[in-house]
Amino acid sequence: MHLARFPRVRLAHLPTPLEPLPRLSEALGVEIWIKRDDCTGLAGGGNKTRKLEFLLGDAMEQGADTLVTQGAVQSNHVRQTVAAGAAHGFASEVILEERTGSKAIDYTRNGNVLMDRLFGAGIRTVPGGSDMPAELEKTAAEVRARGGKPYIIPGGGSNPIGALGYVDCAREILVQADELDMQVDRIITATGSAGTHAGLVAGLAVMGADIPVLGIGVRAPKAKQEENVLKLARETAALLGRPEAVSADMVVADCDYVGAGYGLIDEAVIEALKLAARTDAIVLDPVYTGKAMKGLIALARAGQFENETVVFLHTGGAQGLFGYQGEIEGSL
Repeated sequence: MHLARFPRVRLAHLPTPLEPLPRLSEALGVEIWIKRDDCTGLAGGGNKTRKLEFLLGDAMEQGADTLVTQGAVQSNHVRQTVAAGAAHGFASEVILEERTGSKAIDYTRNGNVLMDRLFGAGIRTVPGGSDMPAELEKTAAEVRARGGKPYIIPGGGSNPIGALGYVDCAREILVQADELDMQVDRIITATGSAGTHAGLVAGLAVMGADIPVLGIGVRAPKAKQEENVLKLARETAALLGRPEAVSADMVVADCDYVGAGYGLIDEAVIEALKLAARTDAIVLDPVYTGKAMKGLIALARAGQFENETVVFLHTGGAQGLFGYQGEIEGSL
């Protein structure tokens, strides 16, 4: 794949560990390993750091001086973007969408939001359901009007350039599995803005690795999520010079565990958080990895992964826990 062809800024602590989860495996009757992308290092880590290595490389090549991005109020992507910007001399302007409707003080001011402010981001908040691409363009125009050079990063860093970060992660997983003499039967990840899921699919496809990726949806219905992932996976494969590599059957999303909506948690999510924490001391987040683990637990208990070795990709986000204190602490 020769990713050195693409501009890149090194931000992450790589390779991230690939570790067994013995106690969770025993509890669920499935051999589960975890890819620790919560340990990428930048501003507390998370999956967006891999994407930002390529996005910032592109921004620098274009001569930009201001990063413009968007996300939900407790966005892990926004936190990592403004941190990457601060570390490399970029200003950052972000739009936070009130996607969950929560007005709780811990949600609107704590967790990721507090860190956004710490890193010096300019923050604008818009109502849930806003036209976020239009809001990005509006902010970019404001940056240009004052003489700046904006670089727009879509929500989640999920475009073909950002997805290269998870092409690289796919390669990294294969190298680590080979070193461990471990056959990986399935990779499971949360799937939302689609970049992580699409990058894994594209990377595995281009390398010819026959490992299925199951995305556990956190927002969109199954058909829409699979459409988004497939489109981006094909665009990413095309960027790598292999547009024919990705087929529709490689993209699978299970969106039965979204619950009431994006960023809205239920008792099954809290139970997933507790089980991961109280077996192998893994700290998940309520929005992405908590729902992905909710799905993994339900599917494992239904016998879906019998005799498989499963790799769970931890995409980070524990900082968001502090935005949900009021909803979680009563169930602990």
